[in-house]
Amino acid sequence: MDRALELAERGRGTTSPNPVVGAVLVRDGTVVGEGWHERPGEPHAEARALDQAGDAARGATMYVSLEPCSHHGRTPPCADAIVAAGVARVVVGTRDPNPEVNGAGIERLRAAGIAVEVEDSLDARTANAGYLSVHERGRPWVILKLATTLDGAFAVPGRRWVTGEAARRRVHELRARVDAVAVGMGTVRADAPRLDARGVEAPRQPRRLAFGAGPLPEGSELELRSGELEPELRALATEGVQTLMVEGGPSLAASFLDAGLVDEVRWFVAPVVGGAPKLPALAGPVDLRHVVVEQIERDVLVSAYVHDP
Repeated sequence: MDRALELAERGRGTTSPNPVVGAVLVRDGTVVGEGWHERPGEPHAEARALDQAGDAARGATMYVSLEPCSHHGRTPPCADAIVAAGVARVVVGTRDPNPEVNGAGIERLRAAGIAVEVEDSLDARTANAGYLSVHERGRPWVILKLATTLDGAFAVPGRRWVTGEAARRRVHELRARVDAVAVGMGTVRADAPRLDARGVEAPRQPRRLAFGAGPLPEGSELELRSGELEPELRALATEGVQTLMVEGGPSLAASFLDAGLVDEVRWFVAPVVGGAPKLPALAGPVDLRHVVVEQIERDVLVSAYVHDP
């Protein structure tokens, strides 16, 4: 399954609005086929793996990161292809909550006598956190990115940036992986941010949003979203935005946290004390889980979840 998830990442940035999916076929301890979904309308991961395996797929075990589809879309049903190929066992990373699938693929395989195991693993759900969130919550998966000093300041007098170059590059890598990036109007007026992914490989640029009453400054290329947060997120989901990274400032970050709309946190902390502004007092504590701490040159990145994918 780790290999299937690794293959799935090859489609990151090109499969939207479809999920990223990887598949591996194993027979007698040997990998006989691999595949991943590259673009909408092109063969799914399972079909590519089956095509590579050929006759070796009969009696094999397929590891696939997301439940195989069972409906006719722009491509034939993967579940039917798996049955026709004579695969004996299928291990599924997680179920697909899309109403067109939602357990039907698993049922189709089991009805054909294929042994099916569903891991429902955190790694498999994380790979498609945005896709799952849209179908399960009706809104995008929201990543809150913060960059502060040790004592929580968002800006340091006399410095353009709080964090170092390596940390800023990581932010651009994150932008290249999400569907949209957003800031508040305070940040727009203070910094005139571009919010695009620069200096990194980016199959596509994210939509660039500003939340607030506006108006946007003349010449701004950002898109203003002036409604209440949750309705705006639901509207973005209908427009194909599955993942949204909120980059601040502090007022917008606090608003998302207080509304319970933050799913994941990426908090960059610089070895500096002093500065302003800081995160406003929240309505209540926000517990984080699955915490990972990483050193990025002089800075520290704390990655954690508020909600499980």
